[in-house]
Amino acid sequence: MSADREENDIEVRDPISAPDAEGRPRRVTRRFPLFTRDTARPEGGGRAAPRDAPAPARQWPILAVLATVAVGLLVIATDQFRVGSLLIGAGLLAGGALRWLLPDVGMLAVRSRFTDIVTYGVLGAVIALLAMMAQPSPWLVIPFLKDALHFTVSS
Repeated sequence: MSADREENDIEVRDPISAPDAEGRPRRVTRRFPLFTRDTARPEGGGRAAPRDAPAPARQWPILAVLATVAVGLLVIATDQFRVGSLLIGAGLLAGGALRWLLPDVGMLAVRSRFTDIVTYGVLGAVIALLAMMAQPSPWLVIPFLKDALHFTVSS
């Protein structure tokens, strides 16, 4: 290496060479690298507010979802299981809606946009439905589920 170049510069000899663990260029193979240097940011994983805004303002989507879930857990702790579980489900559904509607949602973006929307939506809907179907005196009764349960238990 020349004296005017820094030690951290990476020299690439051709389009199919890559640095090894010490930074020396080498021919690449089709094998996975031993050391991962970086990962790709999820789609839409940019800041939800300008760079000069304080950190909580930049991450308001995940903070809104976490605050809703925390309130739901506190309501459950006060012996209101159904209402608290509905709040948790609503928070996850809101997270899916935020992921779908906003271009940048900060740390709410974990995987691809589609995967995040499906994950938040399915988990939120299942938690909300289970909360409404919980015994005693459920708010939502689905008759074929009762028949399926009696068929499997009585057989």
